[in-house]
Amino acid sequence: MSEPAVIAEGLVRRFGAFTAVDHLSFEIPRGRIFGFLGPNGSGKSTTIRMLCGLLLPTEGDARVCGASVRCEPERVRGQIGYMSQQFSLYPDLTVSENLEFYGGVYGITGPRLGRRQDELLDRLELGRERGRLAAELSTGVRQRLALACALIHEPPVLFLDEPTSGVDPGARRRFFELIQDLSAQGVTTLVTTHVMDEAEHCNRLLLIHRGRRVAEGSPAAVKALVPGRLMQVRAEPAMRAADVLEAAPEVLEVSLFGTALHVRLREDIPEPDAFVRTRLLAAGLEVGQIEAARPTLEHAFLALAADSEAEAPS
Repeated sequence: MSEPAVIAEGLVRRFGAFTAVDHLSFEIPRGRIFGFLGPNGSGKSTTIRMLCGLLLPTEGDARVCGASVRCEPERVRGQIGYMSQQFSLYPDLTVSENLEFYGGVYGITGPRLGRRQDELLDRLELGRERGRLAAELSTGVRQRLALACALIHEPPVLFLDEPTSGVDPGARRRFFELIQDLSAQGVTTLVTTHVMDEAEHCNRLLLIHRGRRVAEGSPAAVKALVPGRLMQVRAEPAMRAADVLEAAPEVLEVSLFGTALHVRLREDIPEPDAFVRTRLLAAGLEVGQIEAARPTLEHAFLALAADSEAEAPS
């Protein structure tokens, strides 16, 4: 059995008195898509910069394709492709010239560069844009060009830091289809995101909050960690219904979900639909359909982050 592509062991990064990353450990098997999930400011970008050899850990270490980020950062950088939140393109260069520049950075020149460039332009549907300046491209096309630049040297590991920020849902879907194709060819991908539906495309997820590990597992396994029983409730007025239910000690969480409420109750409530209906009718509210619902990754993150916050030392 081959060694995982990425192994992180007790990674810590402090900036003065502030701990941005707090003892994170995880492994990413080769050829898998690993989602790093958390809100803005949770430590995702700091972690990925350490894994790229761009930021020295305060404590701990990580190995990427066997190279230590602490002791061999140059070797690490030769094994990875990196796409940051802000596309690192040169706006006054054309699509082709950007690829030539990044190829040169990795020592790829001549016929090999030409072949690789043609492969990526075709694969990422950029052929018609070859001669256009990067500044003239739409956000979705710039995103694909940034990915092509990260792949120009055929790295075995790809780090994508919130790569779909600012693009439309259709472009996001097509982007993850490309990542799945790369995974099928053996490329290992770590993608950071705070968009919950993107995380469904990952083989495995690591949820972090305030730099700390909250949960890890497949998307289905993470959702199964949500405590309590989830009900979808339709009642009018909805905000008043939310206030009534939040006041009940048996209710763990209430959130607005479209035009309905998602209500998470304690596991020991024997008839959750009857409990909710009775509470709302007693408050004089108009009650519609009440049915069981399946937790989403958003439910999982909110519930597990809240638990983590409650358990954290003061």
